[in-house]
Amino acid sequence: MFWALNGLRLGSGLTSGQALRKTPPMIEITQQFGFDAAHYLEDAPALSNRRLHGHSFYAEVTLRGQAQAKEGWVRDFGDVNATLGKIREDLDHSLLNDIEGLGAPTLENLARYIFVRAKAAMPETCRVRLTRPSHGQACVYEEG
Repeated sequence: MFWALNGLRLGSGLTSGQALRKTPPMIEITQQFGFDAAHYLEDAPALSNRRLHGHSFYAEVTLRGQAQAKEGWVRDFGDVNATLGKIREDLDHSLLNDIEGLGAPTLENLARYIFVRAKAAMPETCRVRLTRPSHGQACVYEEG
């Protein structure tokens, strides 16, 4: 169990009127999914990035919250998979340049896009980590 003393550390001169409050434990759960997609970056300095090309992407979507007393979970993984399946369906084997709301199809914008879509359906979403292993690249998007 975690304890907070009204924002003060132990030994900081608490008065008898200051009460202890219990900080509920937080849990993070993560679901991964992969997709393959093509894109081109019109303004990229390297010619190879300006040409149409494809990548395999792997996303890790993390949710943070308290375990529900009755069920014992932050969110049912069946619900998580259903939500992420819809996002994956829109991205898989697509031309990322044609995805409305994505902007320039960079790794950073793609991580943000997945985050925003996941957060709209699952408010517990706190982080998206997107990797492009063939290049050894990763991007993490989180708010706050």
